[in-house]
Amino acid sequence: MNPVTPEPDAGNIASRFRGFLPVVVDVETAGFDANKHALLEIAAVPIIMQADGLLIPAETIACHVQPFEGAKLDPAALKFNGIDPFHPFRMAKPEKEALEHIFKPIRKMVTASRCTRAILIGHNAFFDLGFVKAAAERCKIKKNPFHAFSSFDTATLGGLAYGQTVLARAAQAAGIDWDESQAHSAIYDAERTAELFCTIVNSWDSFSQAK
Repeated sequence: MNPVTPEPDAGNIASRFRGFLPVVVDVETAGFDANKHALLEIAAVPIIMQADGLLIPAETIACHVQPFEGAKLDPAALKFNGIDPFHPFRMAKPEKEALEHIFKPIRKMVTASRCTRAILIGHNAFFDLGFVKAAAERCKIKKNPFHAFSSFDTATLGGLAYGQTVLARAAQAAGIDWDESQAHSAIYDAERTAELFCTIVNSWDSFSQAK
């Protein structure tokens, strides 16, 4: 699926998800503790609805993030995701600036789509939402566009639809191309997760309408 720039009247996404704008988020981190380990990458892919009712991913918003002061960096986590937090070519932003880079366009899309809030979609969404919330609280950002506790989890949806809970396997089962060499990048994982979510919801809607 090619990313598109959303239009305010591109379908009625607000009515499909009870006033929530679905936004896929993937984070890459320096560990598992949202309050201690650094947030290193964040990518967000808003989901919009076409006039025919099909869901598609909008344009990806992404940023590399500088470790916050005092953050812990787990060597095992860095080896897994291949990130050098202090590489000069990362062009990373301070945490607060990075979050506002992500949050600002999402807030605008929430308003344009006549939604009340964004709702986070993630593969194991509890993890991504936890890091987003912890970073927002750390930076004293009051206007976090995401719902504080509700989310959509594509690990659960993938298990329901395809019997697969691992992102790579669920994506492949859905007929989505998967390049393992690009995995564990926030942008790549967020975009594949967005494709997976749209594929599952669109399939369900088609099935429901056919009954």
